Amino acid sequence: MRIESTPVEGLLVVHLDVHGDERGWFKENWQRAKMTAAGLPDFGPVQNNISLNAAKGVTRGLHAEPWDKYVSVATGAVFGAWCDLREGSPTFGRTHTQEITPGVAIYVPRGVANGFQALAENTAYTYLVNDHWSPEALYSNVNLDMIDWPLEPTELSAKDESHPALADAVAVPPRKILVTGADGQLGRALREVFPRAEFCTRAELDITSPELADARPWRSYSAIINAAAYTGVDAAEDDRAAAWAVNAAGPANLARVAAENNLTLVHVSSDYVFDGTRGNWSESDPLSPLGVYGQSKAAGDLAAAVAPRHYIVRTSWVVGEGKNFVDTMASLSERGIAPSVVDDQVGRLSFTGEIAAGIRHLLDTRPDYGTYNLSNSGHPASWAEVAMAVYASTGHDPADVTPVTTAQYFRDTPHAPRPADSTLDLSKITATGFTPTDWRVGLALHLANRD
Repeated sequence: MRIESTPVEGLLVVHLDVHGDERGWFKENWQRAKMTAAGLPDFGPVQNNISLNAAKGVTRGLHAEPWDKYVSVATGAVFGAWCDLREGSPTFGRTHTQEITPGVAIYVPRGVANGFQALAENTAYTYLVNDHWSPEALYSNVNLDMIDWPLEPTELSAKDESHPALADAVAVPPRKILVTGADGQLGRALREVFPRAEFCTRAELDITSPELADARPWRSYSAIINAAAYTGVDAAEDDRAAAWAVNAAGPANLARVAAENNLTLVHVSSDYVFDGTRGNWSESDPLSPLGVYGQSKAAGDLAAAVAPRHYIVRTSWVVGEGKNFVDTMASLSERGIAPSVVDDQVGRLSFTGEIAAGIRHLLDTRPDYGTYNLSNSGHPASWAEVAMAVYASTGHDPADVTPVTTAQYFRDTPHAPRPADSTLDLSKITATGFTPTDWRVGLALHLANRD
């Protein structure tokens, strides 16, 4: 078996091994492990259809449906024809033709219009698809006349005869990316990086709902970015059910949806999955959360990893548009307030623009699925040192910041345990070609862009 490309991007010809003897022949028409190893997309077929064409010259098409297709013949032969109708495709409008016999199959990407003409009587044309037909789905078609058919087309349906010319054909949009947590700090940054994505607040899509599987036509999406989270570290100690619902059950529901619909799940995790007893945490270190928030986030990581195509993006000390530590310190400095700030918790700031860019990098370059640490780079610092840097950057005296221990800061206030060292090892994400910016550079840019 071998796979070759065509002039239409993503349209692949599969040359199958056909074993024959006096009894007839045998072939492995679809063998997932072998074919994906050879370069065919793992497109997750859910249905197999067969079209019997009684006479030579029977012609059907050209139809572009919102799913991927793998076509072949069980008997006879066809002249296959394809036209790229994908919006934004570099090969939009380009056609390709290929005779399909028992030894040839074609992988047809979503949005490439497909048609064929029977070259023999009683030709059985068969095709696998990775979604079920729906009257609500978007279908696009283009006229058969743009193909030079080897036989005079016969038995044309009225619909096929009325398909538009290429200039009037409706382009098929790409699969969408869905982002949860749209109103959070990271959600806002993701809007800049994924302007065409669908963004959902909890009111618009509840990831904790048992009905999540039916909440969207999931096969029309390519990826889910889960930026939704219960982030109340202290509140989670008493509000356990809510924290576990959003941070653990939600990712489990999303992983199930992703697995069943062949989607990529990007799940945003936290440094709180570690106990902070040392620094430079790697992606393979055992989870060791201290409080309820960290425990629920760790459970969410384990749940998200069930999705075959997953990126768990573990970050720390998030700063973006909205309420955050940096803006709070800047406001205090401008009002002449001298704060006490914890100096026995160490880590790196993670600006949401950096996290969003890293997520975009993962989805664009598709390194191995798994967990990736993603924060800004640079020498780790304590919260007090970050506060001093903010004071200095805003033209105020960093000596106004008084370093205190965590125990001193929370002396009279119930609080959840926090990791003492949240520094994440960034070597794995860097090896993929993404080099995070130093947090001090990110801090300067963030402060320069404050309203």
